[in-house]
Amino acid sequence: MSTARSAQDLSLSLLRVVEQAAIASALTMGRGDRHESDRAAVEAMRGTLDDVPIDGTIVIGEGERDEAPMLYIGERVGQGAKGRTGFPQVDIAVDPLEGTNLCATGAAGAIAVLAASSKGGLLHAPDLYMEKLVVGSRARDAVSLDRPVRHNLKAIAKALDRDVQDLVVVVLDRPRHEKLVAEIRDAGARIRLITDGDLSAGIAAALEGTAVHVVMGTGGAPEGVLTAAAMRCLGGEIFARLVVSTPEHEARCRQMGITDPRRIYSSADLASGDPLTFAATGVTDGALMRGVRFFGHGVRTSSIVMQSDPHLIRFIDTIHVRRTDDALRIRF
Repeated sequence: MSTARSAQDLSLSLLRVVEQAAIASALTMGRGDRHESDRAAVEAMRGTLDDVPIDGTIVIGEGERDEAPMLYIGERVGQGAKGRTGFPQVDIAVDPLEGTNLCATGAAGAIAVLAASSKGGLLHAPDLYMEKLVVGSRARDAVSLDRPVRHNLKAIAKALDRDVQDLVVVVLDRPRHEKLVAEIRDAGARIRLITDGDLSAGIAAALEGTAVHVVMGTGGAPEGVLTAAAMRCLGGEIFARLVVSTPEHEARCRQMGITDPRRIYSSADLASGDPLTFAATGVTDGALMRGVRFFGHGVRTSSIVMQSDPHLIRFIDTIHVRRTDDALRIRF
């Protein structure tokens, strides 16, 4: 089988994984129980991964084994985990439900996400905060994490051939970002504050026509690695640096093999593998994908699936038919 065909088959298998996680968590939408929403997504993703023809290892997941009963760091998944041989070794980063609060409250932007790489191709990031700067392809060479906010915004505006006041900057709505928000406003750019979901915002920043031009601020390091995998496929860029402020943080970095905690990472550093596959399915409606929709005969999902080699980006709308005894009526 050709490499291109193998990559395509894997991407479609991983698509099914995030679809099933999204469907399971969508059944809990609006019930106000974020832990139940996350549990449903994790169980569905774990069960579906077992059928994928890989010898997979979770490198970014729900936490260490003692903290997470499933999809813990180091857990083996796929058909290779059942003792079968001959399957490719694959490292996997998962966020079964990015935006647990969004799902629990029925708010927009919750997604199920997975990235897969050749062995050793995803940074084993500790569960710490990470400074992030995410831009699209036209601005990737114009910014630096060490430059003042005002300078970066001017450089992005120039790269996009627009004025600073035309830019929309996505920032997580957190008290730690008060100074950042003030600097962005002082520079003249507009801000979209979000409660959760900086991974989705990062993808939007790398796509034309989403009205998102840059993501700034600190967020989870595991989500930063998933964002990097998406950037590798989309041509955008993430610049990131771990927030290491205590001896405990330093120890955790060393435990994960990170010797320079002040290093600035790019997408190629965080997700160096080749090929890379990234898959996400909407749980609730968002800017990129619609949420899961249930109807009389089944379920409808909206997803994005990307590969680095061969380089493909697919937006996929899927009808999961559950009953065929009556006429199937599909509305667009």
